[in-house]
Amino acid sequence: MKEIKRVSVIGAGSMGRQIALNASVSGFDVTVKTSKPESNLAWCEDFLNKGISKGKYDEAYKSAALSRLQFLTTVEEAVNGVDLIIETVLEDEPTKREILTQVNQFAPKEAIITTNSSYMASSMFTDIIDNPGRLANLHYFNPAMIMTLVEIARGPHTADETVKSLKAFVIAIGKQYIMVNKEIEGFVVNRLLRAIQNEGFFLYNEGIADFKDIDVGAEKGLNHPMGPFRLLDFTGIDICYRNRQAKYEKTGNPDDEPPAFLKEKFETGEFGRKAGKGWYDYTEK
Repeated sequence: MKEIKRVSVIGAGSMGRQIALNASVSGFDVTVKTSKPESNLAWCEDFLNKGISKGKYDEAYKSAALSRLQFLTTVEEAVNGVDLIIETVLEDEPTKREILTQVNQFAPKEAIITTNSSYMASSMFTDIIDNPGRLANLHYFNPAMIMTLVEIARGPHTADETVKSLKAFVIAIGKQYIMVNKEIEGFVVNRLLRAIQNEGFFLYNEGIADFKDIDVGAEKGLNHPMGPFRLLDFTGIDICYRNRQAKYEKTGNPDDEPPAFLKEKFETGEFGRKAGKGWYDYTEK
């Protein structure tokens, strides 16, 4: 089993920087490929400062975590000498293929390569990865600093040793894993979520209930932390739309086509919390 000591996160969006910080506070040396090193470092400092103000951390904890975290601007620098790569770029196949091609070129040939994609199975990228036995999905949930679950999804190409190493890593960062033993679009959690989401979309589209009441029904009646529409705002309406559109383009099944109201929100930029507006308005005071 390959021991993981140095981790590289490729992409520092809302998920990538959290995944990087989580590994750093867990004792791993972490390099992050980002076009905005200063702002992402500031975000990590702010996150830790808030923890200090709440009594969760102290200054020594913060200093140690930041000393293990390095933000770099090229893939070549970020993957130099690492044991594990976690790709977290845009949920778009051409973008991921471009980045993973660079990862394969510059990373150590024995390094484990994973994608945090929530829908794209790692087998989609075996043709660009030397020795694809080291390739798998490592899927975190948002917010990655708080959510304790990680899905490890193996493809038919994934070696047993890779799976063992990833299991050990997930435990080392203080999280719990579930194994997805066969590749399937959406893995386990997002397929469960989609079933609930689809029913919520149906109820809303048919005028049976308003989206706010559907959310309250899930939250108060099923004890879900968030209803399907509030959760969609949190995870990103743009991500949901892109995934659904990609599936529709692949299958041609009318049932897979994103509903018109979802497309409208995507086209108007109402992506949810990160945009200030989605199903709910986050600009209101």
